[in-house]
Order: sequence, then structure tokens, then C-alpha cells
Amino acid sequence: MSKAEILGNIRRGLKRGEATQDQKQAVTNRINKHARNIVPQRAQLPHEQQIALFIEMATEAAAQIYQLESINDVPKTCAGWLQDQQIETLVTASDEEITSLDWSHATNLTCVQRVAEIGDAASLTTSFAGIAETGTLMLHSGATSPTTLNFLPDNHFVILKRSDIVGPYEDAWQKLRDKTKGDLPRTVNMITGPSRSADIEQTLQMGAHGPKDLIILLIND
Repeated sequence: MSKAEILGNIRRGLKRGEATQDQKQAVTNRINKHARNIVPQRAQLPHEQQIALFIEMATEAAAQIYQLESINDVPKTCAGWLQDQQIETLVTASDEEITSLDWSHATNLTCVQRVAEIGDAASLTTSFAGIAETGTLMLHSGATSPTTLNFLPDNHFVILKRSDIVGPYEDAWQKLRDKTKGDLPRTVNMITGPSRSADIEQTLQMGAHGPKDLIILLIND
């Protein structure tokens, strides 16, 4: 059952229709008025230092980071990495930032745009924000970026612009609320490094519940 159906059932149970614009604005005002909780000092930094902290924390969480001058460098970087791993197919999101890239020189690579399926080896998506506090990526679902791309393939490439890095989690959520004007996406994923688990005999297993490699393509933008 979708979120819309669930909320619709709640409204019918309360004998209420969809919220009016004034009611939605009242909720937005209440959220904006709410005081923030304590924010860790390490995230309260000038932006360049937030970027450095993000790189440090993401690397500590076992993510691989490639710093690129331009988003146009993404195809070459992906193709080189995947060739070393003998992977020939990359499943990508279909948002404009990715579809506008020139993959013609990646002759060893086949790119397809669709939802991820079991058995896919690698995917490429964009991200909404990077959170310096813990080196975490914020991604959300949408018509051009299905959530399956974040979790099914063994190797996940993520495009992140330096300008989209914020300090604490609170700033990332505010950025999302501002962009969507309160109409939040159905799914928001917080990803910190590749998937891992030490549930069995405290032995670390990479890729336990998702990608075993997270490759962040940090764009100088």
C-alpha cells in the first residue's frame, strides 16, 4: 500500500478531506518555528571545512571517493573502475544529469536506464546531499531514480556535488523541505559507506544487505 493510500485511509477515518493550503502552511510554520536540538560542534564549520570533514568521515566508513573537476569526467571514471573489476554493464538513473553525459568513449561499458534487478553488478545515481557530520549521503526516490539502484547492485556509484554538502543532518532535512516545499518524497535513504554486518561471530562482512562497494564521485561544483 502506498503512502498516499495510507494517508487517504486515515483522512477518511477522521472524516477529513485533503488539507487546505492554509492548513499546509500552518504545519510548515510550526515546523519552521520548532527549535533545533543540540547539533554536534564538529559539523558547525565553514563550507570548505565541511567538505573536508565529509571526505574524512566517508573514507573512514570505507567509501571510495574520487574528486572530479567536472561531471563530464564521470563516464571515464566509471568505465575505468568497472573495467578493472571486469564489469561490462552499468545500470543508471534516468535523471537529466546522467542522461546528458557522453558515454561514447566508454567502449568497454554498456549503460542501461531502468530499475535495478537481482544480478546487476553496478549502478549509478545522483544524490541530493552529503552530510559532513557522519560522511553520509542523502538520496531520495523519484520517477527518474528508483530506490532499487541504491541497494541491489554490488557496486554503487553516486554523484555528489561539493555545493550539496551540508554540516549536520538538520541542514540536510531543511534543504529537502525547502526543495519539495513540504511535499516530501516517498523514500529518503541515508547511506554511510558500503553495506556491512558483523552479526555472525562479530566477523565483518561487506555487502551483507546491499552494495559491497560505495564509490562517491565528488564533483567540483
